[in-house]
Amino acid sequence: MLQLTDAQVNEWLALFWLPFLRIFGVLLTDPVFSMRVLPVRVRVGLGILLAILIATSLPVAPQAQPIVSPQGILFAVRELLIGVSLGYLMRIIFTGVEMAGHLVGLQMGLGFATLYDPLHSTNTPVLAQFYSLLTLLVFLALDGHLVVLRALLESFVTLPPGTASGSGALKTLAEYGSTIFRSGVMLSLPVLAALLITNLAIGVMTRAAPQLNVFAVGFPLTLGIGLVAMYLSLPYVAPFIDHMLGEFTRAGLLLLKGWGAR
Repeated sequence: MLQLTDAQVNEWLALFWLPFLRIFGVLLTDPVFSMRVLPVRVRVGLGILLAILIATSLPVAPQAQPIVSPQGILFAVRELLIGVSLGYLMRIIFTGVEMAGHLVGLQMGLGFATLYDPLHSTNTPVLAQFYSLLTLLVFLALDGHLVVLRALLESFVTLPPGTASGSGALKTLAEYGSTIFRSGVMLSLPVLAALLITNLAIGVMTRAAPQLNVFAVGFPLTLGIGLVAMYLSLPYVAPFIDHMLGEFTRAGLLLLKGWGAR
């Protein structure tokens, strides 16, 4: 008759439970897998499938504790936070491109034009939503979702489940948040420069001809030049996202080192 001890049951549960929490944390925050159009049951099923596939190749952490214990709950919370932080690293890339859309729309005079975004269930500016959808398409075309899954699986090698003990990763995540503003400014800089020159030209024309109606001439001119500049800058979006995927891999490694630091 097969007999199982409490220690064996706890080891088997820890071998599956802790990896599942890390995977599910990524699925909760990653901009692709966390879309509202993707049902929660699908995400939970994908997390269970990935946990089952990798659980057999993972060693049981020497710090493994019973699941229902203060130490076991602490390990579970840490694993969930590790997955959430990895997902937020990828979300920062999407948010940086959306920031570029906000800046461009504000300078073009389209900051007030909003549409309902079904992906985020909120109203977003038109250009920000356009950049968000463009980023999603480029991200899938570059197999970014596979990059996220690969980084997640490699995280179990760099930082096995149950071995996280540090909190320096939170500082790394906060510092990486500056990428949002840097990415937004870099992507929108060509359009902002063109619009700045346009506004200076309109100001000179208004000074030379005071009877010129600024609102009747300036808004269509600004809008037209802004759209042309945005169209000419679109080919540089894909290389930028590709570069950011590489930055995500390096930032993820630093993040895991921060979690593992004692």
